[in-house]
Amino acid sequence: MIRIQVIHGPNLNMLGHRERKVYGNISLLEIDSMIHAEAERLGLQVRIDQSNSEGEIIDLIHGAALEADCLIINAGAYTHYSYAIRDAIAAADLPTIEVHLTNIYAREDFRHKSLIAPVAVGQIAGFGYNGYLLAMAEAVHLLGNRPIVGNQQ
Repeated sequence: MIRIQVIHGPNLNMLGHRERKVYGNISLLEIDSMIHAEAERLGLQVRIDQSNSEGEIIDLIHGAALEADCLIINAGAYTHYSYAIRDAIAAADLPTIEVHLTNIYAREDFRHKSLIAPVAVGQIAGFGYNGYLLAMAEAVHLLGNRPIVGNQQ
């Protein structure tokens, strides 16, 4: 079974309350519920974590290197300036899919650069919560014919 680690970065815990004109009314709990349902439909094992702390996100990425076959990450604002998260993703050596709820290229200039994109297999931006579901479908495609890596217990 393909194991997916989903990491939600800073401020995503505030979805449904923050900047509704930008992010909509859907909560992170609702998004996580949809991710779990889609994982079950696709026959995936999924672990979902959220943190507002750069160090904790790095620890989650390190853990994923041992326990997951693919990383799906929405690093929030850390996308644009965290070299440490970028380096953790590179060190984890996992297929990584970067997700953003909004189209970061249609927003403020500082959001146009992703430090994660160069170490990810791809980026999905601008499709709201569906970006996570699209990323899981792509993980199945990426890993469907590849040997599963990581800690096999």
